[in-house]
Amino acid sequence: MKLRSLLSLRADATNLTEIPVHSLLDVVNIPTDARATPWALIARRFGYALLLIIAVAFVAYLDRDGYSEPLTFIDALYYSAVTLSTTGYGDITPVAQTARLINIFLITPARVAFLMLLVGTTLSVLTEDSRKTLQIQQWRNSVRNHTIVIGYGTKGRSAIDALIAGGAAPSSIVVIDPDPAALTVAEKRGLITVHGNGTKSDVLRVAAVSRARSVIVAPSSDDTAVLITLSVREMAPSAMIVASVREGENQHLLMQSGADSVVVSSETAGRLLGIATVTPPVVEMMEDLLSPDEGFAVAERQIADDEVGANPRHLADIVLGVVRSGELYRIDSPEAETVEPGDRLLYVRMNGATTQPG
Repeated sequence: MKLRSLLSLRADATNLTEIPVHSLLDVVNIPTDARATPWALIARRFGYALLLIIAVAFVAYLDRDGYSEPLTFIDALYYSAVTLSTTGYGDITPVAQTARLINIFLITPARVAFLMLLVGTTLSVLTEDSRKTLQIQQWRNSVRNHTIVIGYGTKGRSAIDALIAGGAAPSSIVVIDPDPAALTVAEKRGLITVHGNGTKSDVLRVAAVSRARSVIVAPSSDDTAVLITLSVREMAPSAMIVASVREGENQHLLMQSGADSVVVSSETAGRLLGIATVTPPVVEMMEDLLSPDEGFAVAERQIADDEVGANPRHLADIVLGVVRSGELYRIDSPEAETVEPGDRLLYVRMNGATTQPG
């Protein structure tokens, strides 16, 4: 199901509850514990039912002389099937006392179990949509301060890797992408997914962009990134927007569209290529700093009380800069000579080491 049915909603609608939940079953996916698909569930329980029929047939065949006619094994299977399914044609009936006792204490409970298998399977399949609907409704009512990643390509996946390595919970990340295959990969990582085009306001509204803490714009083309950034900034004035562009000449367009930070992928890659030609170890160190899972990484933390008034160059950590009132001051700037209350430090952290709170 696409989002065509949602396009009729008013463009100024910002309340997620205005969108019917049942319209989102094929749009929003909230990963849960691994569950069998309805068809797999049916197949498994059908197999259980067949095994039960065969087991009852063996019991009936063992007492084949206690029925209205001597039973072959085929007759026993037939009797088991019509009895457990409560069809009961009456052409084969138990007449001996032992056969009737077996029917009372074995075949009748087996009949009940058989019906429970069939009815339970039907109820499980019918209630699956209701369960998903309730789950989506609960998520829509509670989602706050999450991160939205628009585009699950190489850049989007790498951004999510960094977020998770930095401590973000997968359940706090929402991925928007029009490619179902990409969303399937994201779902396996425990990410919440929204199927649709990030340039459309209804898709952004479903992802609760107005309540998001940050939005990462990582589509495959620069013009799409500009359109997405414009829409996100209009719907989420206070969200942090980080966008990626291929060409540096488009950077100002992203900034004018409302992006707080823009990463130029082609220029960054070009600089690394040039450095690698002259000093390859520098590139290795840069890759180490950018890799979230091993070696060193650039991190940010709140200053400790005993660090107020100190020179950041003399701290135990290797400090690269000071963030004060939202502004970054490099370690060599006059403003960064002394740590002030409320400052945050950009420093080199060894992955796996315990960081100070904040």
